[in-house]
Amino acid sequence: MYKKMSELGIAIIGCGRVGRMRGKIASEFPGISWIGLCDSNEDIGKQLQQDINADYFTTDYAELIQRNEVDAVIVATSTWSHFEPALLTIENKKKLFIEKPLTLDATQSKFLISKIDQYDSDVCVGYTQRFRRKFISVKEKIQNFQIGDLSCAVTRTFMNKMGPMNELRLTQDRRFLTPMVISGTHSLDMSLWLINDTPKSVYAKSSDKILGELGTKDATFGIFTFDDKIWSMNISWALPKKWPGASYGLQMGFVGTKGVIDIEDTHRDIIIVSDYDQGKIYRPKGREVEDERFVDFLTSYPPGDIYANDLWGPMKDETFSWFQRICMGINTPHTNAHEAHRNLMYTLAMDLSAKLNKEIDLDISEDYIMDRLTLEL
Repeated sequence: MYKKMSELGIAIIGCGRVGRMRGKIASEFPGISWIGLCDSNEDIGKQLQQDINADYFTTDYAELIQRNEVDAVIVATSTWSHFEPALLTIENKKKLFIEKPLTLDATQSKFLISKIDQYDSDVCVGYTQRFRRKFISVKEKIQNFQIGDLSCAVTRTFMNKMGPMNELRLTQDRRFLTPMVISGTHSLDMSLWLINDTPKSVYAKSSDKILGELGTKDATFGIFTFDDKIWSMNISWALPKKWPGASYGLQMGFVGTKGVIDIEDTHRDIIIVSDYDQGKIYRPKGREVEDERFVDFLTSYPPGDIYANDLWGPMKDETFSWFQRICMGINTPHTNAHEAHRNLMYTLAMDLSAKLNKEIDLDISEDYIMDRLTLEL
């Protein structure tokens, strides 16, 4: 039995693209009775306040999180600024939804986990693709042994340069803005959710011919080993901006003792070719002058698609599901904080393996991995 829906107040920290989408969804959910917003850019925040009829806006996230009206918090700030608002939310014993990753620093992430355990906090992390129908159906088949015991798995991800260029433009500290930590983490989370086992080691290699001068890598390939299976995982996020597809082009394969599941998620089944620029819908304010793109793979934008000025797809499902979780106590497939910390550790381990050119035992400490990553070779 689900409990009767509670009415809760919510704070959204960060009113950019993702905060805007989740804020719009919050304004449509019957269990959300109060919405407060925070952004360092007052114009962006007040525009969202007007658009969704939010109750409150401030540029001070600490003041907002500690307001009595707030029962739960969404942290949708830039990738490198999650730690402080997340920590304050946890310490104030409020429910938390945070965009991936928890942080870019494994020691900070470990500290958050210790606080989450201390306060027994309910924390969900934004790995939106878990809410797509095809992956949920595959999860059901694998966990019910419809292909027997897994023997090996393969994950291949292609992205064009729009994603990394968007991340790079907002900060000069690019040490950990790597393809695996920022974007490959999505397909890593999905793969491990489906494999449902703990790898023992990883060996990886990276290349930087295209984006190296901007302070990041082009691609990272790795082999994970388990007690009784192997998994190949790779990502390249340096394809030309004209490459069709807003983000992920993903292929996955799972071979078991009694069968195989092969997943084609490149979005090439629906292609639009037009005299009109298809890329403009993916460009935030300040990036209007970009390469024109007249070919696109429809449904490739990870949050979903716009119809009648509403977002439809996995981000809406994920956000609604989280509201059901906090308002009604419904069990959901969200990535939890411990899984998100694991994802960060494994993606950083891939970067460390590529840097040291050796296999990395995954039973390593957060301090070790951060110390070795920051040392010059």
